[in-house]
Amino acid sequence: MMPLLSLEKVSFSYPGHPVLHEIEFELHRGERVALVGENGAGKSTLLQLTVGLHPLVSGRIIAYDQPCESEKAFRQVRLRTGLLFQDPDDQLFCPTVLEDVAFGPLNQGRSRQEAEEIAHDTLGTLGLDALAHRVTHKLSGGEKRLVSLATVLAMQPEVLLLDEPTNGLDEKTEQRMIRHLEGLSQAMVFISHDRRFVERLATRAVLLKDGMLHDAVLHTHPHNHTHSHLHIHAAEGLDHGHASGELPPEHGDHQHG
Repeated sequence: MMPLLSLEKVSFSYPGHPVLHEIEFELHRGERVALVGENGAGKSTLLQLTVGLHPLVSGRIIAYDQPCESEKAFRQVRLRTGLLFQDPDDQLFCPTVLEDVAFGPLNQGRSRQEAEEIAHDTLGTLGLDALAHRVTHKLSGGEKRLVSLATVLAMQPEVLLLDEPTNGLDEKTEQRMIRHLEGLSQAMVFISHDRRFVERLATRAVLLKDGMLHDAVLHTHPHNHTHSHLHIHAAEGLDHGHASGELPPEHGDHQHG
């Protein structure tokens, strides 16, 4: 089966600062891939590169069986791939919630009526009906995070790229988001430091370390303590770490509660 997204020897540097080195990655239908690693490893950059928000130093990206060699090609990719930014303020820019959620469908060529119907339906699915006519910049952090997800889902993407989707959510709202994401059919790649979130959602994991991507094995096992640990085991002799509630550092200390 052809992958939905494929990165072939992708490298990227900020001025004077190499970030990614010859990344190889494929995303297939039905997969939910956790992208883990230390803060500053380049995880957000990798998601943004996938939809053409940064220029490659070398390598190539193939999306939906088409090589992406121009901004025009990446514009088509962004119509089919939903990227949730880490900071909701980077995602939300319209005066009201309804306008923000309807923006994507409008950009896809829907009529205003169709776009607003999709926006209302999407907000309803997430339990956000009451926010439709709220002023976006006056929302709480958690509300902004959920509305940001609604703007992505309203475009009915084939692939979801989610950067720290549970940031700023209380436990009840986080559980609601997890249940919703579990019920989606889209393939997804997500960044998260939340062990419980990764454990619930991921079908596999990859570890970004020293600019390179490694397959990782996520699993829990009991300890002689009052909790269990999620372990990240990476190939090629990389260290693995333990955490009681958070993921990376991949070589982190035990935390006992």
